[in-house]
Amino acid sequence: MLGNHGRGLTKALFTRPALALGRLGVTPNMLTVTGTVLSVTAAVTLLPQGHFVAGPLVLLVVLVADSFDGILARATGKSSVFGAFLDSTMDRLADGAVLGSLAAWAALSMPTGLLRTVTVAAALVAVVMAATVPYARARAESIGATASVGIAERTDRLLVALGATFIVGLGAPQWVLTIGLLYVAIASFITVIQRVRAVSQQVRQADDPA
Repeated sequence: MLGNHGRGLTKALFTRPALALGRLGVTPNMLTVTGTVLSVTAAVTLLPQGHFVAGPLVLLVVLVADSFDGILARATGKSSVFGAFLDSTMDRLADGAVLGSLAAWAALSMPTGLLRTVTVAAALVAVVMAATVPYARARAESIGATASVGIAERTDRLLVALGATFIVGLGAPQWVLTIGLLYVAIASFITVIQRVRAVSQQVRQADDPA
């Protein structure tokens, strides 16, 4: 939901910088891979160590810059099927690195008890759902349906997870991160259900056009 509202703003803000990179010979696919490398590196080096202020801030900057590849591709007419495939694949790597790093921090740094168990479990479920949500959409499109509905897009999930992490970094109780990860896991699961229902309705309508 936040992602939908933010696309117009990012396009207005970053079209010129993206075009400037294009004039330097930078391609959309180069931006995609570079953004993923930066995301994964920042996540696995900062978050498991508990750098909950610097980590989310760096990742937020990378997340914003992640829109450059799509903006550049559209502005220069270089959008391609392979580019879309590469972008989606790299996004899954980045999501897994962020959420997996939070799971690692919880497992290694939180006191033994229910809160740690719930936090680790929520983070791991969020990792699985981060892959399942886009897979549902891709699989739907492969059979001629659409599945872009859902309460939690990628941007929403990352902003909630990183926002909760940042708040804990400022001194809030650890359960704030637990709540954030639970929200991401549950909202992602609901999104999958919404997409399954949407495709189911489309398939039934196609089978029974009357």
